[in-house]
Amino acid sequence: MPPEIVRRRLRVHGRVQGVFYRDSTRERARREGVSGWAKNCADGTVEVVLEGPEPAVSSVAAFCEVGPPHASVRDVDMRAEEPQGLSGFEIR
Repeated sequence: MPPEIVRRRLRVHGRVQGVFYRDSTRERARREGVSGWAKNCADGTVEVVLEGPEPAVSSVAAFCEVGPPHASVRDVDMRAEEPQGLSGFEIR
C-alpha cells in the first residue's frame, strides 16, 4: 500500500529572509522526496508548500520550524490542503 500523499502550506515568521532559508528548505525537500515551493513574502515571512508522503512532509516541516544555522524561526503557521500532484521543488 503506497504512503498517503499530503500537502501542507506553511508561513514561517522570524529572521528567515537573507539566511538561505528557501535554498536549505529546497535541499531538505529534495533529499526527502517532497515536492513544492518556497517564496519570500513582502511582510518578511517565507511561504512554503510541501507535498508528498506524510512522513517525508512531516520531516521537512520539522526542519522548517528550525531552519538553517543563520535563521531564527519565531513561529510557523501550518495548514493542510488537498494535494495537487506537484513534482519537483522550486524557489519562487
